[in-house]
Amino acid sequence: MRIAFYAPLKPPDHPVPSGDRQMARSLMAALRRGGHRVELASELRAYLPDARDEARFLALQTAAQAERARLAALWRENGVPDVWFCYHPYCKSPDMIGPELAREFALPWVSAEASLSARRDHGIWRRSQALVADALAQAAVNFTLTRRDAEGLRGMLPDLRLAALPAFLDLDDLPPPAPSPNGQLVTVAMMRSGDKMESYRALSAALRLLPAGTGWQLDVAGDGPMRAEVRALFPAGKVRWHGQLSAQEVRALFAKASIYVWPGQGEAYGLAYLEAQAAGLPVVAWATAGVPEVVSDGETGLLAPEGDLAGLAAGIARLLSDRGLRRRMGEAARMRVMDRHGIAAAALILNSELQRIAR
Repeated sequence: MRIAFYAPLKPPDHPVPSGDRQMARSLMAALRRGGHRVELASELRAYLPDARDEARFLALQTAAQAERARLAALWRENGVPDVWFCYHPYCKSPDMIGPELAREFALPWVSAEASLSARRDHGIWRRSQALVADALAQAAVNFTLTRRDAEGLRGMLPDLRLAALPAFLDLDDLPPPAPSPNGQLVTVAMMRSGDKMESYRALSAALRLLPAGTGWQLDVAGDGPMRAEVRALFPAGKVRWHGQLSAQEVRALFAKASIYVWPGQGEAYGLAYLEAQAAGLPVVAWATAGVPEVVSDGETGLLAPEGDLAGLAAGIARLLSDRGLRRRMGEAARMRVMDRHGIAAAALILNSELQRIAR
């Protein structure tokens, strides 16, 4: 099938790394693995961070109209794709291009990782979320990456056609696990305001609660506008700051570590959790948002209740002090990722649904 792919929040070739960018790239790779021809339909970034920014909303509408006209002319000349595939539409990043084109050219519109939120229903987000809801209702299928997302969508639009697609990684060139026996901690996260900054604050506070004499060291991969504020949270000499790393460099960092630590406030699921577990590392985090979807408490890691700093610290201390437990959980973590979160399994799910809706 010929698939027009669009990621309104962040194009797959955006220069700033993030989980959104990685998942967009992974979805394109999984679709291609299924034998489909995937074309990036548009690089228009539809991002509405402020519910009060009427001017930005109107400018986006104008830009989207121009993109629709461009694509319509292109399709009339070169042929119409078989499917429009939209990744991660939500109130701050609606698809203002695909739904109208899908209606005009009678092609299926498909989403992955869409979300709706009643608490965001104000200002311009009310209108953008209405656009998302209308698109989801007309969708041939909506792929959900977590049970939490599926429940949220069904709670607002009970009749949606949903298909479960667990978050996934390309595991083809995965190196053998080589977790360090020395109890080294590691985390990978952007340094920006909001949930990321709050997770850094929580991690710093939890580390300060570790028993006296606990010999911990933390490697941090990540960068961003809050770099100075993040670094100021942690004691000098206890953290090695690596800045922004490539995927290969992150894997090398994991190979020198023993435990992946990240509270995970607001995480949709957190691809870094999967990457760390694929490297054979157990996880310490909060049982919050989508984290339990990718970390099994007591099996592949230790999850404390959301906001529980003492519980987070206790999980870190327990794994630091028990090398055997680290090894068992790390082995279980890698096996779970290999069994449930590989690109081959994702390609099969995507292909099955797309064949069902093929014109």
